[in-house]
Amino acid sequence: MRCTYQTKETIAAITTPPGEGAVSVIRISGSGAYELGAAIFSGPVGEYKSHTAHYGNILSKEGKTLDSVLVLVMKGPRSYTGEDTVEIFCHGGSLVTRRVLERVFEAGARPALPGEFSFRAYMNGKLDLAQAEAVQQLIAAKSDLALEAAEKQLHGALSQQVVHFQKELTRVAAILEAWIDFPEEGLEFASFEAVIGDLSGVCSAMEKLCNTFHEGKMLHDGLSLCLLGAPNVGKSSLMNALLGKERAIVTEVAGTTRDLIEDDLRLGGLHFRLVDTAGIRETDERVEQEGIRRSRAALIEADVVLFLLDASRPVTPEEETLLAQAPAHKTIVVWNKTDIAPPGNGRGVAISALEKKGLDDLKGAIEKLIWKQGPPSKEEVVITKQRHQTALVQAIAHCQRVIEGLRQKTSPELVTSDLRACLHELGTLIGTDVTEDILTAIFSQFCLGK
Repeated sequence: MRCTYQTKETIAAITTPPGEGAVSVIRISGSGAYELGAAIFSGPVGEYKSHTAHYGNILSKEGKTLDSVLVLVMKGPRSYTGEDTVEIFCHGGSLVTRRVLERVFEAGARPALPGEFSFRAYMNGKLDLAQAEAVQQLIAAKSDLALEAAEKQLHGALSQQVVHFQKELTRVAAILEAWIDFPEEGLEFASFEAVIGDLSGVCSAMEKLCNTFHEGKMLHDGLSLCLLGAPNVGKSSLMNALLGKERAIVTEVAGTTRDLIEDDLRLGGLHFRLVDTAGIRETDERVEQEGIRRSRAALIEADVVLFLLDASRPVTPEEETLLAQAPAHKTIVVWNKTDIAPPGNGRGVAISALEKKGLDDLKGAIEKLIWKQGPPSKEEVVITKQRHQTALVQAIAHCQRVIEGLRQKTSPELVTSDLRACLHELGTLIGTDVTEDILTAIFSQFCLGK
């Protein structure tokens, strides 16, 4: 797989979401952006000062006005991509935007590929690779915590940590290389014990960062929250109460829900996919059987399970069996209908979905289950991408081999290859040592126009 981006061409794309709106923005970037802008705009684009906006018209080849617009000009490298950039703010709406964009292409721009603007920003040193990835994560963030993590990475928090690791390891590498080059000189740059201590400190810091991936993945991907239980215990009522809207049908008839019902929920700064399941019971009805099969599958796949019991009646043997099958590490017992009767025992959370009572206690129990060690602090840097974790795992393994080699008094030239490999893995995180295939795989996932 080869990188298909051509950095010498002038590219253009719509940078605002599709559909109707007040304004649409078309970005043009490249060495020919000013010349192209001058060819289609009623004003002298090439004479405008950088970072100024100008009102005028986009003109067809024949001089006909296609739309009245604002044009913003930015001289490279003071732009997002680091190149000469012209942005056209035209009226929103798919038809008028398409006409303006077609005129831009007619004047010589090429349609930008997904992520190509960010790729150029990376190539021109405006962003490192970790920051470029944070741009897409910022756009895709579905919760407050995910947004905060993306903003922190965009501002360089992760990159700064990686650069610190690189500096420390490079300093150690220089000492080892000196020992190799001047073995008879008796140069005392540092003792073996001091070098091992420095490497152990870096390795521990990398492990700490790597261990944030579990929390980071939750921030980035969100969690699945499954409502499980027998028919008519109030799963759909609880779903509606948590969402604050009538999402699921609620009746007194047992087995109303026959299939999985899903919706998005924000809770405690996280994004959840809330899943209401069919009530689990013995039945000969084929459609209900399929719904129950899907309910059991949702139990396995869910990150958090709310197992509902009816406080107004005794727990059945079937419920006892099902509860025993639910993984304890991700299951919260919820006693519903406590407006009718108290819960059967002290275990679990007591609520009334009908009266919306006890929901704060339930939300607190969910947060406690998720954040066993507490949520990440605002100062803590977390990794949210599998690529980052993989690189760190490899870097840690190489670093540990260097430490073990030095502890066994192995000759320095035999451990420097692992140290170089460790530095290489860290380089892939921020893009200082990365292949075209990796770049293509990363930037091709970006949305068009970014």
